[in-house]
Amino acid sequence: MPPLTERMQTFLRADVQGMHAYAVQDSRGLIKLDAMENPFALPDALRAELGARLAEAAINRYPAQRAEDLRLVLKTHVDLPEGFELMLGNGSDELISLLTLAADLPGNTVLAPVPGFVMYEMSAKLQGIAFAGVPLTADFELDREAMLAAIDKHRPAVIWLAYPNNPTANLWDAATIEAIVEAAPGLVVMDEAYQPFAARDSMALMKKHEHVLVMRTLSKFGLAGVRIGYLMGRAALIGEIDKLRPPYNISVLNAEAGLFALAHADEYARQAQAIRNERGHVAAALAQLPGVKAFPSEANMILVRVPDAARCFAGMKAKGVLIKNVSGLHPLLANCLRLTIGTAEENAAMLAALKESL
Repeated sequence: MPPLTERMQTFLRADVQGMHAYAVQDSRGLIKLDAMENPFALPDALRAELGARLAEAAINRYPAQRAEDLRLVLKTHVDLPEGFELMLGNGSDELISLLTLAADLPGNTVLAPVPGFVMYEMSAKLQGIAFAGVPLTADFELDREAMLAAIDKHRPAVIWLAYPNNPTANLWDAATIEAIVEAAPGLVVMDEAYQPFAARDSMALMKKHEHVLVMRTLSKFGLAGVRIGYLMGRAALIGEIDKLRPPYNISVLNAEAGLFALAHADEYARQAQAIRNERGHVAAALAQLPGVKAFPSEANMILVRVPDAARCFAGMKAKGVLIKNVSGLHPLLANCLRLTIGTAEENAAMLAALKESL
């Protein structure tokens, strides 16, 4: 890509010009196990039903009513109690941006454990807010003392806790999270993108503490191509954040697809169970590979450490399997690969490629 002309450089933020864009790998012709997507398509009958439903969508109208219908159905789906509200985002990424914007006051800081989801830091930088990253322990647990010290030092406006975490895939100690919530002077956002695959959630924590929000997405539910995230919390707090949301941020087609999926939640629950079962099979197979350390997972991915991540990544890609080399994201992730759980056939191909590439 050619560099900007001097004239154009003048009108764009220098820090943005120095940033790297979020990288999306080219997966054409490969078994795609790099992005924690649900590998299952809908049964033919449901696909035909969805197509007919989308054909009836009023794409000539703004999507306000159908988006509101989706919001109300989601409230029922998660059994949101009285006094709490839910707002929609164009994926979780938009909600992260809106929360960061809401916290954009001089001197404010946002804080998160690292390694974690890269958009927390990126959104802070784009908004001009300081970001404080607190390293996890060597086995990717929250460092309780370090987190509490960082909270005392920075007094963060927002603390992000991905639960399970990305890319490490683990849930953290409940008592440590409770201590962080108790110490937090501002908001604590529990990012539950991988909740369909986890043994625990944070709904009770949200109900107990007025400053705790829970964020989820339909991407891991099975609709990664339908950009729908949602944020839950006390009605007064959600009402303030919702003021920043663009009025038509959810398209009518996305709203219809979301409503359709929630009407067939049992099918997606079946798929989530199949993924959890496959996760167990993959973890057991990884345990038999010499030189491979697989970390515990409560998500639809498994983090592994190998002797040479770059060699394994290249070798697996050459064998037609695309995974994610996360070793450059943080020193704690040295020689780590992130393996998405796919179908049984995809997982068999992934394990064979990994074994041959070690």
